[in-house]
Amino acid sequence: MRRISRITVAGAATASLALALSACGGTSTEASSESKGGGGTKGLAIAYDVGGKGDQSFNDAAFAGLEKAKKEFGYDTQDVEPTEGETDADKEQRLVSLAKQGYNPVVGVGYAYAAAVKGAAEKFPNTTFGIVDDSTVESKNVADLVFSEEEASYLAGVAAAKNTKTNTVGFVGGVDIPLIHKFQAGFEQGVKDTDPKVKVLSQYLTQTAEEGGFASPDKGKSAAEGQIEKKADVVYAAAGLSGQGVIEAAAANKVWAIGVDSDQYSQAALAKYKDSILTSAMKDVAKAVYTLAKSVKDGKPATGIVRGDLKTGQVSLSNSNPKFADNAEVQEAIKTAKEKIISGEIKVKSS
Repeated sequence: MRRISRITVAGAATASLALALSACGGTSTEASSESKGGGGTKGLAIAYDVGGKGDQSFNDAAFAGLEKAKKEFGYDTQDVEPTEGETDADKEQRLVSLAKQGYNPVVGVGYAYAAAVKGAAEKFPNTTFGIVDDSTVESKNVADLVFSEEEASYLAGVAAAKNTKTNTVGFVGGVDIPLIHKFQAGFEQGVKDTDPKVKVLSQYLTQTAEEGGFASPDKGKSAAEGQIEKKADVVYAAAGLSGQGVIEAAAANKVWAIGVDSDQYSQAALAKYKDSILTSAMKDVAKAVYTLAKSVKDGKPATGIVRGDLKTGQVSLSNSNPKFADNAEVQEAIKTAKEKIISGEIKVKSS
């Protein structure tokens, strides 16, 4: 996740224009959309989580889904950046502005949008809203796009246990919240089930997102360095932009990093570190966002809890690094674990 203060000029200008239109009644198109409770036909709009576009991880995955929908359906899209220190009311106004402009669906990227999505959905009952990584919003026009992150993290734990030479691995969580506990729980279980002798060092960067746990590469780097000093030779980060600092520390110390959310081995911004990225525990936010947009375009909007897991293929491990993909022993162990999770033989903990 990129630093919150780095707001693109275009994004800021768009948001400002939208707010201005809202204040003065908006255009005739917006007024029509509002009077009908939303339900416009402009296409997909997304509002980013803390850090915004350019995090090479969570937000960028959502943007990839938007780009696919834009290319395939040929309609207008918009993506809007967060602002530093914003409130739930600010988030709701952002979503309301997008709905008033005729965008449908409108997606809040991240659990922090829960209150905002709930409020906006009540005001625009004919617009479909989506929220990524939250299952608490119960509304007839809201899709809760959630994932079984613990399952991919379990496989990451298998990979870590199979690749450690020091019998010590590390987990770095961005913020100490239930969502990230899922990553930790799955990873630790995967490690221990694979080799009980392997020690897992776990650490959270901050207690709240406002403290920068998802947006501070320096914090991630420092945490990883501390674990590496304690002999960790594989470090898994579930920390958004902060994870880039973990990857940097791993590369500098010639140990393995495991990425998250997107295939970080293939990210251009991380190219100089890619030889140190063993694999990534991915969740297909892009597919979830795209599929929601398609459901609206097809006239059958998805609502309620929409879950991606190993069975649906929406969580997985990346195989981009040849050293990982070509390791037959590791691949066999991961394949076996995956089959057992899908069949229910292995019950992966989420806390």
